[in-house]
Amino acid sequence: MDPIRNPYAPGAGQRPPELAGRDTEVRQFEVVLERVAAGRPERSLVLSGLRGVGKTVLLNTLRSQAIKRAWGTGKIEARPDQSIRLPIAQALHTAMRELGHRHRDDEKVDQFSAVLKAFALRTAANDRKGIRWHPPVDVAAAKGRADSGDLEMDLIELFTDAADLAGDLTVGVGLFIDEMQDISTDDLSALCAACHEISQQSAPLVVVGAGLPHLPAVLSASKSYSERLFRYIRVDRLARDACDRALMIPAESEGVRYDEEALDELYAQTDGYPYFVQAFAHSTWDHAPTSPITIKDVAVAAPEASAELTVGFFGSRYERATPAEREYMRAMAELGIGVDDGSVPTSEVASTLNRKPQSLSPARDGLIKKGLVFSAERGTVAFTVPHFGKFLRTRTA
Repeated sequence: MDPIRNPYAPGAGQRPPELAGRDTEVRQFEVVLERVAAGRPERSLVLSGLRGVGKTVLLNTLRSQAIKRAWGTGKIEARPDQSIRLPIAQALHTAMRELGHRHRDDEKVDQFSAVLKAFALRTAANDRKGIRWHPPVDVAAAKGRADSGDLEMDLIELFTDAADLAGDLTVGVGLFIDEMQDISTDDLSALCAACHEISQQSAPLVVVGAGLPHLPAVLSASKSYSERLFRYIRVDRLARDACDRALMIPAESEGVRYDEEALDELYAQTDGYPYFVQAFAHSTWDHAPTSPITIKDVAVAAPEASAELTVGFFGSRYERATPAEREYMRAMAELGIGVDDGSVPTSEVASTLNRKPQSLSPARDGLIKKGLVFSAERGTVAFTVPHFGKFLRTRTA
């Protein structure tokens, strides 16, 4: 098959040619956009799931929906140990640039820019590292608005003014946050409080966050009312019919078909995880001599696709871990045999390593910070990456 015509996209956060299995989430967000713009109360959204299930793709898709509705939008990717103040300022600056040129009151737009600048200038020097963006220079910073230094108070005032500006145009503002679990506890508490205040005002601003499976628990720990503040959507692997659509529709656009046995084998190989589906389909396309694609083509391509995942998807993460952290993960993998690499008790990890649980806390905490494991419930840990336990067992076999 012509590799130039290969329709599959196994890239990080790269939208596949057919966004299968996410129709419900897309329709739900259409309702949110309409209700918020109409001044009706609506909750912000949180997407959670393992690596490779398409959270970032879905997040970007929802943002595209908002843009099509003429909303002002901005996106940030949270980073550990970095305040969200300056990234949020940058994101809302992008949103206001989308709205400002349509607003009839230039003075009001400038007033918001002044508030945004005042908010951004309260960023500590340490939190400016690695960020080249600077707040608007063509206006003077406002005084007494979003500049107190208290992030919660400042976010409420900034969000209120941004929503007010969008409301003049009968649209809204969407703030999209990837890797939301990496926001510090204090900053997350401030963000939740600001979302709470905005929702009580029925102001046209929504936050859409995406993160690992333990993100709902992290939010609940930061503010008890966050369980009612957000609408939680679990992004999971694809059902068989959705997986078939993700494979067949792009191929059919190029005049190519799959045998039923080939579809069976691809689902067995990928378990329906969207990133794996794209990776295996991409490799299978390149190895198939002609249409229809058969189970033999899948068998020939599978070792190459697996090898690519071993180096890029699994191996790169494994290499980031320290020797102590790798030992911890190998114990998790051993315990995960037969349970689909789900959550395992930390006490059993300690028992497997013949160590006291307290002595393993640094390794566990290091893995959590690196986004390799998560703890959805107290006393348990699980891999953030599907099939990671299988990869480790193969590596140490």
